[in-house]
Amino acid sequence: MWFGRSRAPPTKRADLYSWAVRQADLLRAGLLSEIDPVAIAEEIDDAGEEEYYRLESALRVVMLHLLKWDHQRDRRSRSWLLSIHEDRRRVHRQLRWSPGLKSQLDEALEAAYEASSETGLPLKTFSHKRPFDYTEVTERPVAWAGDDK
Repeated sequence: MWFGRSRAPPTKRADLYSWAVRQADLLRAGLLSEIDPVAIAEEIDDAGEEEYYRLESALRVVMLHLLKWDHQRDRRSRSWLLSIHEDRRRVHRQLRWSPGLKSQLDEALEAAYEASSETGLPLKTFSHKRPFDYTEVTERPVAWAGDDK
């Protein structure tokens, strides 16, 4: 616990980790007059945004590799396939841990598709409209030649 120590309490700007530990200690002890409620609220908002960005990031990786899979058949690789499968697991895990993100799926899919330029292919290759819905991104069969999948 941070309270009762002789040294000055940490500031959020100088040491975010120690500040957060102290704020949690103060909350648990019921010392509400000593907490920094505005900064705590900002950190809670940031934590929620981080969960959204994890979802968006996993969707982006899957979508980029699906786009490359579809448009660069001669360059397909097992690493693309493994990446698709791993990031699909990340998408499902994020939604399991934070089910409230389901209401943000359309926005996250749109943001993920905006990153299609990261494929290295000319932008005219892609439609302005997102080519995949959530089910296609997370369930469309993708298999390596010779695999049983």
